[in-house]
Amino acid sequence: MADAAAYFGLFLAALAAGSIVPVPSEAALVALLLTSDDPVWIAVAVATVGNVIGSMINWTLGRGIERLRGTRWFPVSEVSIERAGRWYHKYGRWSLLLSFVPIIGDPLTIVAGVMKESLWFFLIVVTIAKLGRYVTVAALTLSGT
Repeated sequence: MADAAAYFGLFLAALAAGSIVPVPSEAALVALLLTSDDPVWIAVAVATVGNVIGSMINWTLGRGIERLRGTRWFPVSEVSIERAGRWYHKYGRWSLLLSFVPIIGDPLTIVAGVMKESLWFFLIVVTIAKLGRYVTVAALTLSGT
């Protein structure tokens, strides 16, 4: 069994990658898969849970953004928030299936919070997206591709 520290490192990398911090969690997953004899599902589950929790942090930030809007130091303009809202309403809540995509996925999870997306719907859709991402990485790693 891989060291608990290795799984904790994978969890932290996935958590950071799911939040607004740009961390390549796939590299941590691949490293663990290549050095461990443990069942693949354990590493995939740890990475998925960490990444979903990171996305929940973004959703929570989005929910709380209303209290900060209009302050002089707030880093996002009203125009940007309105544009994000229009995009989210145009493509709908199912756009959260793209939450695994680099660059657009993290802001999308923040926008879901701003748009007051239901936490349960958010968790289900984001978990499906994140799980699919890590299952794909694991399958490609173990197939030698």
